[in-house]
Amino acid sequence: MERYGLYINGEWLETQEYLPVTDKYRGAAFAEVGLASKGQVGQAIKAAEAAWKSRPLSPQGRFRILSRTSALLGENLDDLAETIAREGGKPLKLARGEVQRAMQTFQVAAEEAKRFTGEIVPIQSAPGAENRFAFTLRVPVGVVAAISPFNFPLNLVAHKVAPAIAAGNAVVLKPASQTPITSAKLCRLMAEAGLPAGYLNLVVGPGSTVGEQLLADQRIGFYTFTGSPPVGERLRQAIGLRRCTLELGSNSATIVHEDADLDKAATRCASAAFAHAGQVCISLQRLLVHERVWDAFQEKFLAQVDRLKAGDPMDPETDIGPMISEAEARRAEAWIEEARSQGARVVLGGHRQGLMLEPTVLTDVNDQMKVVCEEVFAPVVTLVPFRDLNEAIDRVNVSKFGLQAGIFTGSIHAAMEAARRVEVGGLMINDTSIFRADLMPYGGVKLSGSGREGPRYAMEEMTETRLVVMDL
Repeated sequence: MERYGLYINGEWLETQEYLPVTDKYRGAAFAEVGLASKGQVGQAIKAAEAAWKSRPLSPQGRFRILSRTSALLGENLDDLAETIAREGGKPLKLARGEVQRAMQTFQVAAEEAKRFTGEIVPIQSAPGAENRFAFTLRVPVGVVAAISPFNFPLNLVAHKVAPAIAAGNAVVLKPASQTPITSAKLCRLMAEAGLPAGYLNLVVGPGSTVGEQLLADQRIGFYTFTGSPPVGERLRQAIGLRRCTLELGSNSATIVHEDADLDKAATRCASAAFAHAGQVCISLQRLLVHERVWDAFQEKFLAQVDRLKAGDPMDPETDIGPMISEAEARRAEAWIEEARSQGARVVLGGHRQGLMLEPTVLTDVNDQMKVVCEEVFAPVVTLVPFRDLNEAIDRVNVSKFGLQAGIFTGSIHAAMEAARRVEVGGLMINDTSIFRADLMPYGGVKLSGSGREGPRYAMEEMTETRLVVMDL
C-alpha cells in the first residue's frame, strides 16, 4: 500500500486520517492519501502567499522549471500512465496519451512564461497627453486555488498549475478525492524540477470541508475549477468579487450533414462518444444525422462501436474501461431505462455489470429525456435525424450547455453557417466535439462555464492589467 501525505511548503506532511484510493477496475485499494485538516489547509494558503510575495520567480526561472517538469513527465510516462489507469479507470493507451498531452501543456506554458507581457498604450493620441508614455504590465493575482476533477487527473491539473506558475502565481491544488495520487506524483516531479517551496501545495479532502475553506479564504485571489454546474454556482456565490475560471461540462453535439465523409465521421464519432467511458466534458453525447444519410451512417457507426473493446484498463488493447464509481454507473443505467420507458429505443448496449456500462446507443429520443438534455457523463450517445441544417443548429442550441460542438460537412457554406450560429465556446469542423489541442482557448458559454483555459489564455485570466503612465 503506497502512502502519500500532503505537500505543503515544500514538505510532505503526515495527517491524522488517510483516504484509501481504489483500483477502479479491481475494486481494491492500492494507495492512500492524507486528508487535510482545517489547520493544514490554512498552512497551504499561508505558504502560497509567502512564496508569491517574498520569493518571486523570474520569467526565465519559470521557463526553466516548467520545461524541466515537462521532461520529467516524459521520463516517468509509464508510471504516471499506470497510476491514471488504476485510480481513474482510464484505458492505458488513453492514459499514456494524457501524460503526453500534459508534457505539451507544461512546455507551452514554459514558452509563454518567457514572452507573456503587457502592451504599449498609444496615449499620445489623447488631447493633453502628447508628452506622456504609457504601457501595461501583467501582474500575478497571487494565490490561485486549483480544483480539479477525476477524469483527467494529470492534464487538467496541468492546465491549472502550469499557467498559474508561468504567470508568477503560487498554487493551492485540491484534486478530486477519487484520483489524488497522480497529483501527489506531479508535486514530487515539480519539486525535482526546482520549483521553490510554497509555490505548489497539495490538499486533499471533501468539497464540503476543504473546498468550502478554500472558497472562504480571502487570501486566494483566483479560482480555476472544473466540475458540475451546481458546484460552479456555489463557488461563484462564495467568492464574491474575486475572479474565477469555470469549466462546467456539457452535453456536446456533433452534426453529420448530408455531404459528410461518412467513413471519417463514423470512425471519429464512435471514438468520441465512448472515450474514457464517456466521462469527458466534451464527450459526444448528441449525434445529429441528416435523414438522407441516416441509414448509411448508422450502419457504419454501429460497426465502429462494435469494434471497441471494453475491459481491464491496464490491458493495452482496451478502449473502454470502468466508470469512476458504481453509483455513477447505476445513475447512467437508470437514465437509460427511464429513456426506454419514455419511448427511446436501445440500438446497442444498455447493460451494466458493476462499474462497467456497455457502450450504449439510443434512438427515438426527444429533448426532454435526461440522456439528451442533461450531461450523461457515461458511455451513452443518442442519434437524432434532421431534415436541414437550420433544424440541426436549432437542436444543438436548445441545450442549456455550450462547451464544444462538431460538424462533418463538405460545404464551406454549411461549416461557416454553423460557426456563426452554433452557441458554443468552440466548433470543430470535420471533427467531433471532443477535439482539443492543449494550446488552444478552451471554455464554454451558458451553463458550460466562463473564462478560458489553454496556457496563454489561462495566464491572461490569472493576471491583472496594471497601467503605467509616465509624464516625459
